[in-house]
Amino acid sequence: MHKKGKQDAIRSKLFSKLAREITVAAKMGLPDMSMNARLRSAVIAARAENMPKDNIDRAIKKASGADVENYDEVRYEGYAPGGVAVIVEALTDNRNRTAGEVRSYFTKSGGALAETGAVSFMFDHVGLIVFDKKVASDDAMLEAAIEAGADDVVSGPDEHEVITALGSLRDAQKALEAKFGEPRKASLVWRPQNTINVDDEAGEKILKLIGALEENDDVQVVTANFEISDALMAKLQG
Repeated sequence: MHKKGKQDAIRSKLFSKLAREITVAAKMGLPDMSMNARLRSAVIAARAENMPKDNIDRAIKKASGADVENYDEVRYEGYAPGGVAVIVEALTDNRNRTAGEVRSYFTKSGGALAETGAVSFMFDHVGLIVFDKKVASDDAMLEAAIEAGADDVVSGPDEHEVITALGSLRDAQKALEAKFGEPRKASLVWRPQNTINVDDEAGEKILKLIGALEENDDVQVVTANFEISDALMAKLQG
């Protein structure tokens, strides 16, 4: 019962974050997925997590309400142990509160919050469209992606990752959906240009920092440029 309660709490927090992004996207543009690329991406992300349709519809409708909260999009940048660069994206109704909390997570982990722009140059800001592996062969996905205006495709054992320029995401997504159906994910992301291998001690501290950040209600996405050993990964999963 305790385990189920913990899982339910995690799921509830995730749904709240997904709903916040849907509401913000709907408020910034039209509440119509066919006309609002950001809203479509937010809804796709919610569906991928099995968020109930009623929850999605409520989040969209909330955007037109008179009492809807105003959220600011904020990006924080900092360093985790081992010199690892971290980008934190948040939606907040109180910048001072969120900044203070994010700073404290970095400090407690042995890292440090930096100025905006301090680490983002180590990442590429790109569009990412993810499809299940089964929808197409590697060659077919690559051919379709290039035709759709994408820059690259990374095909792994479980999925195809289609990389686009920032301004090409919407058109590429539309063209690929026409061929392969709705993707698992379609959004703007920060992709590290290079990754840093860290030892297990630093790896555990970094993962603890990321976990604390992701627990925060205002934090939407955390990205870092590091790799951990297979042994540590096995230890954490076991």
